[in-house]
Amino acid sequence: MEKEELHTLLSHIIPEPKRILSDKVDLYSYSFDASFGTYLPEVVVQVKSTEEVSNIMKLANDYEIPVYPRGHGTSLSGGPLPVKGGIVLDLSKWDQKIMIDPEDMVAIVSPGVITAHINTAAAKEGLIYPPDPSSSNVATIGGNLAENSGGPRGLKYGVTKDFVIGLEVVTPEGEVIRTGGKTVKNVTGYDLTKLIVGSEGTLGVITEAILKLQPKPQATMTMMVLFEDIVDAGKAISTILSAGILPAKLEVMDNASIVAVEAYEPLGLPTDVGALLLIELDGHPAAITDEMTSVEEVCDKQGAREIKIAQDEQEANQLWKARKLVSPAIVRNKPTKISEDATVPRSKIPLMFQRLNEIKEKYQVDLVVFGHAGDGNLHPNIIADKRDHEEMRRVEQAVEEIFQAAIELGGTLSGEHGIGTLKAPFMEMELGEAGVDMMKRIKSSWDPKNVLNPGKIFAEAGQRLVLTDE
Repeated sequence: MEKEELHTLLSHIIPEPKRILSDKVDLYSYSFDASFGTYLPEVVVQVKSTEEVSNIMKLANDYEIPVYPRGHGTSLSGGPLPVKGGIVLDLSKWDQKIMIDPEDMVAIVSPGVITAHINTAAAKEGLIYPPDPSSSNVATIGGNLAENSGGPRGLKYGVTKDFVIGLEVVTPEGEVIRTGGKTVKNVTGYDLTKLIVGSEGTLGVITEAILKLQPKPQATMTMMVLFEDIVDAGKAISTILSAGILPAKLEVMDNASIVAVEAYEPLGLPTDVGALLLIELDGHPAAITDEMTSVEEVCDKQGAREIKIAQDEQEANQLWKARKLVSPAIVRNKPTKISEDATVPRSKIPLMFQRLNEIKEKYQVDLVVFGHAGDGNLHPNIIADKRDHEEMRRVEQAVEEIFQAAIELGGTLSGEHGIGTLKAPFMEMELGEAGVDMMKRIKSSWDPKNVLNPGKIFAEAGQRLVLTDE
């Protein structure tokens, strides 16, 4: 189909011409995300209603035009990239609905709502929306649902899918369906809600979500613990959790992260330690005071060099500031950041730290480790310069070995970033040929013409990890 004809057909669906973008400068704005690769779509449509999405999907299905749902493009795995051209479906402008129902303890939201705004609205009713990915202040809830995003609070509360109880979804053929509802329990038929969440926009376009909320904790306490060796920090993490203590957050920063943050914005952190842990407990004040004492004892036994407990909210915020600054801090010396999220069982965290150290030395790459250590969801970040093709080839080898290490230790390719384009070549490594084939069958049954987000999750013949423009 010619672009002019496609534009004409879309103009019959979208009443405002300014919401159909086809200028080259606009198309380039939608050609990339926070991962790698640049792909130009033929047109971008900014949708604001279920009817618009439905009609566009019917049009796309009839003419077999690829459609790529997109929020704010914060994906780290290539989820919204229009790898086969077609239509980018921008849902980020559809942000009008945030309904908080304090009696049923749910939020009903449209897909373009900023994730952090849901928690802010819930807080006015004494409630919280626990999922808190690092990008929550800019990412849309639709994108979080598509990728099943996590965050620091995932250790205690769970990830996005644990808080979704109902969806409105437009199928690849343009039908509108509802899954789940406002009830906490629902075992009517297959759980299509859980199937859609985390499917990375390949099975349907989410147009509304019903999210479960929780009461706001009465109190919180934060502790910072310093270790000479990151492996000792890993042992402390395992011991804390096996002692029956479940922190709201349990984050780790390795030496490279600490050094980078201090160079970026000095906070007074010691740069000669192997790692630091940031631990937050929440709940009843008396209970978390007792738990904090137990955590101190565990860390002491594991050889902690120093333990610091925040005395007030301001001091706690200062401790957490270091963790929030890691991402901008580590790219000061080199511009390219490869952010991975290989996840291992909690008992294997010390071994994963060892493997990461070995990979860093083997390939001579700038590897920085931080992340949600309490649930084994580490973020090994490699800092490089994509203009240096020799360095990037070593980076590609290191990333492949990181994936392999995670799987060998009983882990997974991704804890929260999704598969997208970047990790597709490694799916069979984790799931086996039969497992991938079963997923392909599900995709085929939902989307027979393969129009919705094609080129994602499943690798094409010969596809491999490529981080350069060669």
